Amino acid sequence: MIRTTILAALSVSALAVALPAAAQSAPGSAPTSARDAWSFELGAGTDNRSKDASKSGNDGYAFGSATWESADGLFYVGPGFQTIQAGGSNVEAEFVVGYQPEAFGYRFDFNVAYKNRLDAEAGYDQDAWEITGNASRSIGPASARLQVQYSPDAAGSTDSFTWVEGRLGWDFTPQLTGTVAVGRREQNGAPDYTGWNAGVTYALTDALELDLRYYDTDAHTFGEQYEDALVAEVAYAF
Repeated sequence: MIRTTILAALSVSALAVALPAAAQSAPGSAPTSARDAWSFELGAGTDNRSKDASKSGNDGYAFGSATWESADGLFYVGPGFQTIQAGGSNVEAEFVVGYQPEAFGYRFDFNVAYKNRLDAEAGYDQDAWEITGNASRSIGPASARLQVQYSPDAAGSTDSFTWVEGRLGWDFTPQLTGTVAVGRREQNGAPDYTGWNAGVTYALTDALELDLRYYDTDAHTFGEQYEDALVAEVAYAF
């Protein structure tokens, strides 16, 4: 079931790429800007951590996405998937639409995501909408980001939630970056908690990255998904 669902998600992503490519090459079709571009990412990790808590039962996971970005770099859209363990579902599919302007030396990223946990058990609340806003800035090797996220009705037993996270980063070399982040999640239908993570990302090539990160929360008594973990992840972008 997992393999079938992942293959289906990858097929959808491939189709999304093939259609605009075919339109560009078809006789009589309107030309598109050379800067309009699709990008792709595939990866895997030892644990699927979201907002510092595990979504994969503290087990390994895989993920992938396809993203189209406009010629001016302001708009992006695309599907993605990640493997999880929740409500009988093993795959969460998503579709994201975003806008990322720059102003006053800051880079902003506003996006809306629809998420669906495929093949979930009957009666399980399998879908959700999430609204995210990011404001970030870099000065030399230093960087900072503030993230605010809200969902009016999350998947599973959780109703609405708000997540606020601050992150600081430092580029030690062109290939090696370190970051530390602290976030707070307030939610209905699930425990409120504070989480944090710290780690390093190393670019082996322009396309291949390794990430090693330690996660923890103050909600260990609510289940193993909130316990601390050292997580390794590899991602390939093309």
